[in-house]
Amino acid sequence: MSKRAMIDRRAYLKGLGVTLALPLMDSMGWADTVKTKPPVRLGFMYMPHGVIMDQFWPASAESFLTTPPPALESLRPVLDQCLTMKGISGVPIAPFNGAPHALELSTWLTATLPAADKRNEIHIAISADQIAANHVGAFTALPSLELATMPQTWKENQEGLNEAYYSHCSFRSPTQAVPAEVNPRNVLYRLFNKREQTGGAGEASPLSSLDRSLLDIVLGGARDLRRTLPASDQRKLDEYLDSVRSVERRIAAIEYRQKEAALEKAGVRSSKRHASDSPPIEIRMPEGEKRSEYMQVMCDLNVLAFQTDTTRVSTYIGSTPNGASYPELGFNDQHHSNTHHNNNPEMVRKIARITEFNIAQFAYMVKKMHGLKEGGGTLLDNCILMWGSGLEDGNKHTRENLPFVIAGKGGGSIKTGRFFADVKGNQGDLLTTLLACAGIPIDRPVGIATKQLEEIKA
Repeated sequence: MSKRAMIDRRAYLKGLGVTLALPLMDSMGWADTVKTKPPVRLGFMYMPHGVIMDQFWPASAESFLTTPPPALESLRPVLDQCLTMKGISGVPIAPFNGAPHALELSTWLTATLPAADKRNEIHIAISADQIAANHVGAFTALPSLELATMPQTWKENQEGLNEAYYSHCSFRSPTQAVPAEVNPRNVLYRLFNKREQTGGAGEASPLSSLDRSLLDIVLGGARDLRRTLPASDQRKLDEYLDSVRSVERRIAAIEYRQKEAALEKAGVRSSKRHASDSPPIEIRMPEGEKRSEYMQVMCDLNVLAFQTDTTRVSTYIGSTPNGASYPELGFNDQHHSNTHHNNNPEMVRKIARITEFNIAQFAYMVKKMHGLKEGGGTLLDNCILMWGSGLEDGNKHTRENLPFVIAGKGGGSIKTGRFFADVKGNQGDLLTTLLACAGIPIDRPVGIATKQLEEIKA
């Protein structure tokens, strides 16, 4: 497949069926053939308020791997598994110029501004993680996993915007925010004791007889038509496409469950994986008050969910705008108050330490995934993980060069170990590209996207 071509939706779902079914057989494994390689997982980890830019961006493409900047030092052992690009701009926030913190998180995965005429309601866009979950979530126990370090309860009234915008990055629909779980024990319980109950083997459904070729014609024709329509009609057509895809996902889920039931009946355990794969990691609950221990157990839960294929899509809000402090670092000042440092050296030092701390937790997860065998490589090889922030500089609330790090090869779709110092693109372009690299069919751009970032691709 040309790396510039859009992913064919039907070919992808057919391939997805093979990926999910063949590894379940005792005589086969994810590493045996190209057709049975593991599925790609998508994970997003967030930190608010931006970074100290001269301590985050590498000095050059050549020095990225050998002498990383202080903020990325914890990633040094796995920088060859990472990439980053300078020049990815955030969503312009006018007419909400007085609401930088209400919008830094809510636009991060939507690349879209809230509706200006419905400020006190949730009305934004489906987020990139939920776009992915809509396509692959039917094949796992959990369509997606949402985690957070802090309760999503911050209340403020910047530009009259709904309080949910301050603490949510995942939106199931333009009007529905997805809550995140902050209790690690609840997450563990959800992963392994709240699995969806499915019907018995061979259960029939009237939906399973729908003509798949008809759906292909409808969706293909709709995509072509969309290019010719004005914006208002494009939105109407998008709603129609969503309803068609909803039916399609139900068909795919029914067929997959029937296949699983048939395998179980034949004596093949559906949890069977390749013999060389690492066993599921052990989860140890934190006993103290250290923020690092808490964040690392949440990262472990994310790793376990991906390793066991309980979900293929996750978000982790490391902290939300306002309210977070880091006594573990030797000071109790709130993160937000220090971001308005006006170049005060001590406040700059604290923000730099907070950034290093948060990236170190991301590095903890990346290194753990890199150490776990899966198929012919590692778990990280089959993931796309993004760490980032919705602001570039918390002091000035700028959004021209959003900081982010991508880790993982996405099943071979991404070439890592690189830094691009001058990329022209925006947040929507980045999200659209990551979805495409994860094999998610793209029939419309994410938010303000206008293109895919070919620099990322292998």
